[in-house]
Amino acid sequence: MSSPRSAVPTAASVPSPSAAVPSVAVHSTPAPSPAAPTVAELLDFVRRTARDEALIASLPLDPEGRTWIRLDGPGGSEAWLIGWPPGTGTGWHDHADSIGAFTTAAGALKEHSLAVRLPTDGWKTLELTEGVDRSRELTTSQGRAFGQNHVHEVLNESEDVHAISVHAYYPPLPRIRRFSRTGAVLRLEQTESPEDWQ
Repeated sequence: MSSPRSAVPTAASVPSPSAAVPSVAVHSTPAPSPAAPTVAELLDFVRRTARDEALIASLPLDPEGRTWIRLDGPGGSEAWLIGWPPGTGTGWHDHADSIGAFTTAAGALKEHSLAVRLPTDGWKTLELTEGVDRSRELTTSQGRAFGQNHVHEVLNESEDVHAISVHAYYPPLPRIRRFSRTGAVLRLEQTESPEDWQ
């Protein structure tokens, strides 16, 4: 392999002070903004990140509550590495107008979700119809992607093992709506903005 060469100007290539230098108009074009990531790209990102053993090991785990580290997601997305102590969960919520994906990096998580699109605003309680409940177990390396207004809760049902997961959302979360549920009745309890959780 040849050694790298540095570009050193020779006397012939350096213009003399008396040489005429043509004027050239330089137009600056702004760099194109990155394309918004798709749901598939977010899922690919969380899967790849979940395989980063050094990153996963760097997350401090707390026996009492969830812990997290903010990550740089693709295309301006918001991403998080989250630790789940045994018996913890999110409660019912959605991510408003953001799409998202998450993958379990260690342990196992359970996701309960609703196969229903909720009204965006103007309601406090909603009676759910039969057959809208979905449930899935996400063990290490398993994940899922979802569209806007996806209502779910995520739980670590283990009695003694931490779970760790990677999440990504686009656009960065503008708000999270939190719900309570009693039987078939879903109630909007509060709406959080980014300053409430960052």
